[in-house]
Formats: sequence, C-alpha cells, structure tokens
Amino acid sequence: MLRILALVGLILLSPSLLAAGQTRYISDDVFLFLHGGPGTQFRILGSIEAGQEISALGETQGNYTKIVDHKGREGWVETKMLSAQKSFRNLLPEVQAELTKTKAELEQVAASSDTSMQDLQRIKSLLAQAEKSLAQASQERDRATSKLANIQKNERFQMWQEGGIIAAIGLLIGVILVYLPRPRRKQKNRW
Repeated sequence: MLRILALVGLILLSPSLLAAGQTRYISDDVFLFLHGGPGTQFRILGSIEAGQEISALGETQGNYTKIVDHKGREGWVETKMLSAQKSFRNLLPEVQAELTKTKAELEQVAASSDTSMQDLQRIKSLLAQAEKSLAQASQERDRATSKLANIQKNERFQMWQEGGIIAAIGLLIGVILVYLPRPRRKQKNRW
C-alpha cells in the first residue's frame, strides 16, 4: 500500500518538478483571470492577456498551476491554459522582421539578377559583333588567298610565255643565221 501511495505521489509531483522555473506563455485564444488560490472560488487578483509571458513556479493543485505573471504578481491559473510555445502575439513581430529582411534580400537578388541579365545581354551583343567581324575577316582572308593564288598562277604563265617568246626569237635568229650568206674570204691571189 505504501508503494502505491509513493508511486501516486511521484506521478503527481513529477509534472510539478519538471515545470518549476520554466518559462511558459498564456495561450493566444484566452483572456485569463489570475486567482489567489487553486480554483475559481478564490479571489481574482487581476487578468492576464492572451499570449503574455509568465513563469511557472512548479506548484500544481488539481487543474491549477501557480505562476508569476509579467507584472510580478503571483497567483493561480488553469493548467490547460498554459502553453510551452511562444504565442502568435510574441512571434508576429519576429516573423515580420524576418519577412522584411527576406524581402530586402530578395530585392537585392532581383536587382543583382537584373544587372546580371543586362551584363549577359551586353556580352551576347559583343559576342555577336565579334563573330560578325571574324566572318568578315575570314572572307577577306579567303579573297586575299584566292587573289594571291591567281597572281602566282599569272606569274608562272607570264614566265612561260616570256620563255616561249625568247625561245622562238632564238630559234628564228638561228634559222636566219643559217640562211644568211656567209662572207667570203678573199683569195690571196686576187687583189
């Protein structure tokens, strides 16, 4: 029997041991009265707004927990009205500040993206101009190469032509020389 009472006592005391000195918050959806004792029959010491931060003292009786509110008043409230999470009232300014910061960062990224897009367009334009200049230079090189080949071909033809003319003139001179009368030597016995 003693063991059962010790076990029941341990079970009842364990929530109060865990809750001592921990920060808790009043739930967002309530307006709560702070009572002078663990029940509604005790005097009302004041009210606590929904979402207000309180400190649980770890003492519980029935459905009530002893707390200290944000004004330093000590009293009792229903345990089911306490929450371990911050209320939306406390979270809202933090979330709004984070949202403002994120929006500013997003605007910076968007501005950076716009600048990057403009830079990319400018680079593409420069690349297109460079490719056009390269195509023109390639065409001019091909024309110059073709002209050089024609000039070299014409020079060879002209050289052959001149060589042929020189050979023909030489042949003609040779033929003419063969048929020219030769001067006769004077005979020594003639005067």
